[in-house]
Amino acid sequence: MAIITGRKAVLGIYEEAARRRWVLPCFCSENLTTTEAVLEAARRRGERIGMPDTPIIIALTCRYDHRTQAAYYTHTRRWDVGLRLFMKDLEVLAGPGGPYERLRVMIHLDHIQFDDDAELLKWDLGAFSSIMFDASKLPLGENIERTAVFMRERGSEVVVEGACDEIVDASGTERSEPTDGARAREFVDRTGVDLIVANLGTEHRASAKDLRYLDDKAREVKASIGTRIVLHGASSVPGDQIAHLFDDGVCKVNLWTALERDSSPALLRDMVSNAAKVGGATIASELVAAGLLGPASDAASKASLDYFTTTYRQGLVHREMTSIVEGYLELWYR
Repeated sequence: MAIITGRKAVLGIYEEAARRRWVLPCFCSENLTTTEAVLEAARRRGERIGMPDTPIIIALTCRYDHRTQAAYYTHTRRWDVGLRLFMKDLEVLAGPGGPYERLRVMIHLDHIQFDDDAELLKWDLGAFSSIMFDASKLPLGENIERTAVFMRERGSEVVVEGACDEIVDASGTERSEPTDGARAREFVDRTGVDLIVANLGTEHRASAKDLRYLDDKAREVKASIGTRIVLHGASSVPGDQIAHLFDDGVCKVNLWTALERDSSPALLRDMVSNAAKVGGATIASELVAAGLLGPASDAASKASLDYFTTTYRQGLVHREMTSIVEGYLELWYR
């Protein structure tokens, strides 16, 4: 099936997911290792449930100042180069003849800013499956106006998510209010967006102490606009709280932090355990002497090509990320 684009085809997958009571998972990426881990996990889950054309959404941000993932995709740190590399990777991996060509892969542009991403918004958006048009740093009225203009001008090309709140950064003293049903209804009616990104307590710009999933608010929004909610920040929520998101009106979940956060400890543990193989006995012994490594760490072996290469590090992270993604797919693809 390869890469799915076009409003009709993409919305068709959302309709199919609703019939199956599935929440469509969307994983952000900022490197090839993550991109491949997401595809591999989807392939494995598809085999287990007898659905080799399992749908999966892969995304990245561009000039979103909280995480410029397209820039991180390349060491040039140019978002446009990174975005093109990301798309080319997916074309090779999931396109005709690729190892993941049977999957239904959708490419999502996440947190696309109305101002900083103005150059990107001039591109042919038909190459993408969906876009989150993000004007959430503006007061709600201005957010609605800008989103409505975008829908009129480009909404025929791609499925559009709107951010139906003014999100205040937690570094200040103000706090963002969760989405309520009335605001969600007004936003959908006035903008015409296909989906809304609702603030349901997990918004990643909130402070850590305030992060929690507000299922009652989600159901209030569902009662107002139906199952059209996109949830961000699910990395902060335990799995048992997000296993039944479809019942709350959530049709799509965006994730990224958990992939990086929860794979990093595995890499650290393995490198510490095999310190001499990673860096050689001299540096390992120096680290032991400095108290940075304990007696259980290997400080005597010779450096090994199996351990000190980028292939070793990326391979370990890929395995961990694949397992993490599979865990989420098990929650929503049954």
